[in-house]
Amino acid sequence: MQNTTPYPATLSIDYPDRPLNRMTTFFRPFIAIPIVIILVLVSGPGTPNNFPYFPSCGGMVFAATALMLLFRQKYPRWWFDWNVALMNFSMRVSSYLLLLTDAYPSTDEEQGVHIAIAYPDAKNLSPGMPLVKWFLAIPHYIVLSVLMVAAMFCVLIAWFAILFTGRYPRSLFDFVVGVYRWWLRVAAYAFLLVTDIYPPFSLG
Repeated sequence: MQNTTPYPATLSIDYPDRPLNRMTTFFRPFIAIPIVIILVLVSGPGTPNNFPYFPSCGGMVFAATALMLLFRQKYPRWWFDWNVALMNFSMRVSSYLLLLTDAYPSTDEEQGVHIAIAYPDAKNLSPGMPLVKWFLAIPHYIVLSVLMVAAMFCVLIAWFAILFTGRYPRSLFDFVVGVYRWWLRVAAYAFLLVTDIYPPFSLG
């Protein structure tokens, strides 16, 4: 029997079924600089956007969570809430940079980017799995690296489409959102450590 239970991490982004702002689209990389700086500051050391010793206040709570699950089978709720909040903020900034929305990213409001990640019962998680999940997800990293390149081409095409028509082609929009939905499920499994269910190889 096919498992119809939804994956414990979901992403949806409201399609902008209206004319998008051509001016902010054209200058998007420059307009986004302030909010990107804020994201870098809260993302913490070890993130790809950080320079060595760049001042920051946090980042994803991964190693501590892995150790807590391994030795205590606990996932502190405030660690989970921080991880999810940071993931939401990161996705809002990414969505803005990828032209999926022209609403300037909020640091705390949901806006048109909807992420749902279920808080896990740590007792139901395998305590040793956090040590190997990042490794088991390697096939996903390989596929996603290819899909991300394709998504960047879609964003480039969408940039021209918005400048000339004011619209983000729906097929390109759905593909880019699908790639990020796939990435979110992998992140929930390998780094947020909220589930032992292996992520599906799917954009949907």
